[in-house]
Amino acid sequence: MMQASQGVGMVGTGSDTTVTGETSQVSEADIELGARLGDAMMGLGRQWASVAQQLAKVGIDKTSMLLISALDQIGPVRSNVLADAVYSDPSTISRQVAGLVKDGLIERRADPADGRASLLAVTEKAQVLLEARRHQRNCSLARMLAHWPDGDRERFVELLERFLVDHERAIPNFINEHAELMARSKGEN
Repeated sequence: MMQASQGVGMVGTGSDTTVTGETSQVSEADIELGARLGDAMMGLGRQWASVAQQLAKVGIDKTSMLLISALDQIGPVRSNVLADAVYSDPSTISRQVAGLVKDGLIERRADPADGRASLLAVTEKAQVLLEARRHQRNCSLARMLAHWPDGDRERFVELLERFLVDHERAIPNFINEHAELMARSKGEN
C-alpha cells in the first residue's frame, strides 16, 4: 500500500485506491502508468543526453541550440523573456547569450519600445544552422519510425504533441511539488 505524504489523502482500498490532491484523484493504475511514462522519459532523456554529448564533441552545443531555437520561435525579445521561455535564470542566459553574440548566432537590437533596452534576435547564420539541424533531425526521426505503420506514426505524433502541451502547462506545478518534497525530506533529516 502506498504511503500518503503531507497534503495528499488516501481514498479507498485495494486496486481502486486513489491518491487525492488539491485538483484531482489519481488511481494506483494511473500511478503505475505514470511510472512507466516516467521511466520511458528518463530513458529518452539519457539517450538525448548521450546524443548531446557526442554532438558537443563536434561543436554543436545543446544549450546553444535550445536558446537559438527558442529565440527563433518567439522572435526578438528581451533576455528575461528568453530566460522565462527556457525556464532558466536571467543571469545564466546573459552569459550564454554573450557567447552566442560573439559567435554571430544572436544579435542585439535596439528595443523600439524602449531605446535603453535591447532585444535579442537570431542572425541569418543561426537560421541557416537551425534549418540544417532541423532537417537532419527530421530525417533521422523519419528513418527511425519508417518501419511503423502509417497510422501508428501519425497517432504517436498526435499523442506526443498533446502530451507536450499538457506537460508544459504542468511544469510550474511539477517544479513546486518537487521543491516541496525536497524541502520536506531535508526537514526530516
